[in-house]
Amino acid sequence: MQSLLGLLYWALELYSFALIIYIFMSWFPGARESAFGSFLAKICEPYLEPFRKIIPPLGMIDLSPIVAIFVLYFARMYGLPVLITWF
Repeated sequence: MQSLLGLLYWALELYSFALIIYIFMSWFPGARESAFGSFLAKICEPYLEPFRKIIPPLGMIDLSPIVAIFVLYFARMYGLPVLITWF
């Protein structure tokens, strides 16, 4: 069970990095239209969409990805240790 939770920890870590890369791709024109960009959009947009509904953009700045990354961080740092104690 410990190895499964370790795998879940690294999956959340990898997903956080995918989100960061996807966010930075918005700074480069045409990067999200590439094959890699569309792959990241398919895996990142379903997670980011609920945050975008809750947190409106401030002008040209979208703060929802930052909140989404913090939620993943807290799930990884505080949620997984609770799961470990249950099992």
